[in-house]
Amino acid sequence: MQYLTGQYNYWVVIILMMIGFYIVISHGNLVKKLIGLNIFQVSVFILYISMGYAKAGTAPIYSAEYTVYASPLPHVLILTAIVVGVATTALGLALVVRIHRAFGTIEESQLRHVEDDS
Repeated sequence: MQYLTGQYNYWVVIILMMIGFYIVISHGNLVKKLIGLNIFQVSVFILYISMGYAKAGTAPIYSAEYTVYASPLPHVLILTAIVVGVATTALGLALVVRIHRAFGTIEESQLRHVEDDS
């Protein structure tokens, strides 16, 4: 049991990932789908950041009193991923606005009917 509770960060990642996935597949609203994708993305960020953690570690700046260092690479990669995530979310929201202006709805089921009618 201690093994399961000691890995709580992975449980948080799995729960967030499944919540985001559920939102994407269960909702027809395009904005809700984007929110679900963002929740899914945040779970991946948490996974990488938690893997870069070193118990009793410090920043990789040499000092005689520390022997364990945390890897900065996962944190740097996640900073880049956050910037890319914000940009793709902004693009997705801009597309949703254009879809709403063109078709008058952002519900996936209604968009399929509009497509069938043309």
